[in-house]
Amino acid sequence: MTNLAARYTRILLWLLVTVCLQGAIAAEWDSYGGVGGQQYTELDQINADNLDNLEIAWMIRTGDLTQGFARKGHSFQTNPIYWNGALFFSTTSNWVLAVNARTGAELWRFDPGLPKEIGYSESASRGVSIWHGEAEVCPHRLFVGTLVGEVFALDAESGERCSDFADGGRADMSIGVGDVSIGNYGITSPPAVMGDQLIVGSAIGDNRAVELERGTVRALDSRTGAINWLWDPIPRSPNEVNYSSWENDSGRITGAANVWPPISVDVALNLVYVSTGSPSPDFYGGERLGDNHYANSLVALKGTTGEVSWSQQLVHHDTWDYDIPSQPTLTEIERNGQRIPAVAVVTKTGMLFAFNRLTGEPLYEITERPVPASDVPGERLSPTQPFSSIPALTDQSAITADDAFGVLWFDRRGCRRVINSSRSDGIYTPISLQGTIMNPSYAGGSNWGGVAIDSERQIAIANVNQIPAIVRLIPIEDVQGLIDRGEFDGDWELARQEGTPYVMARRIFLSSLGLPCTRPPWGKLVAVDLAAGAILWDVPFGTIRNIAPGIVPNFAWGVPNMGGPLVTRSGLIFIGAAAEHVVRIFDIETGEELWQRDLPAAPIATPMSYEVDGEQYIAIAAGGYDNLDLARADYLVSFKLLASDQ
Repeated sequence: MTNLAARYTRILLWLLVTVCLQGAIAAEWDSYGGVGGQQYTELDQINADNLDNLEIAWMIRTGDLTQGFARKGHSFQTNPIYWNGALFFSTTSNWVLAVNARTGAELWRFDPGLPKEIGYSESASRGVSIWHGEAEVCPHRLFVGTLVGEVFALDAESGERCSDFADGGRADMSIGVGDVSIGNYGITSPPAVMGDQLIVGSAIGDNRAVELERGTVRALDSRTGAINWLWDPIPRSPNEVNYSSWENDSGRITGAANVWPPISVDVALNLVYVSTGSPSPDFYGGERLGDNHYANSLVALKGTTGEVSWSQQLVHHDTWDYDIPSQPTLTEIERNGQRIPAVAVVTKTGMLFAFNRLTGEPLYEITERPVPASDVPGERLSPTQPFSSIPALTDQSAITADDAFGVLWFDRRGCRRVINSSRSDGIYTPISLQGTIMNPSYAGGSNWGGVAIDSERQIAIANVNQIPAIVRLIPIEDVQGLIDRGEFDGDWELARQEGTPYVMARRIFLSSLGLPCTRPPWGKLVAVDLAAGAILWDVPFGTIRNIAPGIVPNFAWGVPNMGGPLVTRSGLIFIGAAAEHVVRIFDIETGEELWQRDLPAAPIATPMSYEVDGEQYIAIAAGGYDNLDLARADYLVSFKLLASDQ
């Protein structure tokens, strides 16, 4: 078969699978983010006309509030999946629970027994995956990754470990990735199921050193746990095609560039789509000069071999912790009168990029723009960075003294003082010895909540942050003196970056009252017209009632957010995500807020939707978030229409 014939055959297969999937979308939510990671449901029973009847159907507590861990943060980021009348999800301690989807009654639970005496760099567990196939045991099996690098295979009907998978139902993914620091190498997003394969990424603790664990992606046999193939984003030998973009043989020592967000697969095209992070360490690249290809990239891998089919690097030589944080979203985008199979991502830089799913060709023009040069000895940045022709979803401008914000005069004065002493040239301002204002910050822009896409309306929805950060490099010989003088009291995070001449210090740019030092909105909900490649609308997202001191009124200024939106066929956006104990519904066409309900904790997660006995439900985790100083909780909440007039 010629290459052209093979290409057309794959396109026809893709079209066939797309048509077949439309009927399944309505009732099933059987993978993270729904079909293709679209965070979209065909269910439309809940609509703008009956929201007065939308109430909590059930609410449960998992019992997981860190369970006596000595040094472990808390978050509850799970996106449950639905199968056979049950919801399946994971918790911050990597418990897996199955509950009755109609009532919330617990069916079973599994505890992997994470060690409690160690420190953890992460607290996230975004969910589980499900596989169906012929097997002597566990023909319906769930997979969950843990914060110490394990993958467990569980019987979906009982919660028991599947004895024929790897070592009694447990595969150790920390083997073969270099020297592992326990608690710093884990799996925070659910593995992706592709036929009879399981595609597994990893989360790696940042900024510890140049030589960290490798960000290897592996494909496991879903029945046996055997490794079918592996792919390392960093080149280890001169015969690899990306080797020349890593100067001085630096690929041999550098680690990370790992795939920590959820992974997407296209079975018909035999492609696996991964979003890669930055190489180690995040904020100084003098030990890894060059553009560092396949780091900070969207990469399409061949599902049968793990070979690179195509890639697009979205940040060159990253020194800002600008990982590509979101799941690649598989959809269709109309361009020049054609509907094109597409894959889209939103980034920490506040941009949306989209590509032809088969070829990697950009669907919106990408231009290389000049960016500032570094003045740090040993560093050499890329002279240009890629920018999407879609307008930025968040502010990327330089922060000046005129931008200083405070609710009281001394608050604003302190913010202005920091601005005047820091380097601020807008997006891609080099990290400096004096201190740099990052805008957007290392938290985004967009983050792991990703983007929800309604392919019929050709609208993409993303929640974004607009809060700068302060990052500074400090020569190692100067650090102790600065600490002794109290320069890094409060919310500063210091990291050694072993193997470099510098310690990294960073913090979100907040005032003495704990509010951002720049003008609101600090969080927005943004809609993109995909056909036009333009912003359709944006609105401030959230109020400050759960993050501001009591003396400050409850302004709707928009607030920091993590987690993502759900879009419904009926034109609703259902979203928690904001640093507030509230879920909201917006109109997808206008951005008008239509509905909100208080919850006992902030729902820092992405919702999902499912149908039982002809009734639509929407479920979301509400667990707070340590990184946003929000109260800890462990609720899973499900909503439905409680009145009869649906």
